[in-house]
Order: sequence, then C-alpha cells, then structure tokens
Amino acid sequence: MNKIAFVAIASLAIAACGTQGNGETTVKALQDSTIKIHDEIMPQIAHFDRDAVKIDSILDNLKTMKTAKPDLDTSSTRKELSILKANLESATEHMMDWMKGYNPDSTDAKYFETELQKVSDMKKIFDNVSKESNEKLKSF
Repeated sequence: MNKIAFVAIASLAIAACGTQGNGETTVKALQDSTIKIHDEIMPQIAHFDRDAVKIDSILDNLKTMKTAKPDLDTSSTRKELSILKANLESATEHMMDWMKGYNPDSTDAKYFETELQKVSDMKKIFDNVSKESNEKLKSF
C-alpha cells in the first residue's frame, strides 16, 4: 500500500526533474499516477457491494445461526457487522464523491498533486476496509 504511493511520488519526482520547463509532461505524469491508483482500487467496490449483501443476509439470519452456534454473541456480531457495512458503504461513497469532483481536463500540476494525495489516502482506506471485511466475514 505504501509502496504504490512511494512509487507514484518517486516517479513524479523523476518526471519533474527530467521535464523542467515542460509542465505538460509533469501534469500528465501526475494525472497518470492518479488514475493508476484509482484503477487499482475501483474494482474493490464490487467486492464491497457483495460483502454488504452478505452482511445483510447474515444479519437477517442471526437467530438461525444462533441455533446452530449457541455460543454466538448475536448482539456483538450485529454491532460489528453493522459497523463493517457502514465502513464499506463509506469507502464506496468516498470514491463516488471523489470521481464526481475529479477534473481530468485540468492543466494545473498542483491540482493533480492534491488529487494524487487524495486517491492515495483513499487507497489506504480501501485497503483497511477490505482487510477488515475479510477478517470479519471469514467465519460466515
């Protein structure tokens, strides 16, 4: 996760050094790095949607599960899964909001530096939520 951000920033630094006086190349490098990270995390939304549906199914069937697993703490499970579902939805909404506000036609390098940071931060969120989802749903 940090490797990608580091590689993107290092690539941008190298591109900036090699293109002094050529802002278009720097903007293009920043834009490409931003979209590359976006493209890496965007497919996770489909997984998040499936996990949210799975959570709904689990929550709807907790009483049945309690019968099969008498030691299951349904109150704790309901709370944990509800929080997880909210985290999945929040990450997805964050991506949708970012995409709505993203201006691929900008020619401002500072804009793309900011967007690269935003999408790098979003990747961390997606990775954390994905890990959380895998851990909490593995026993279901």
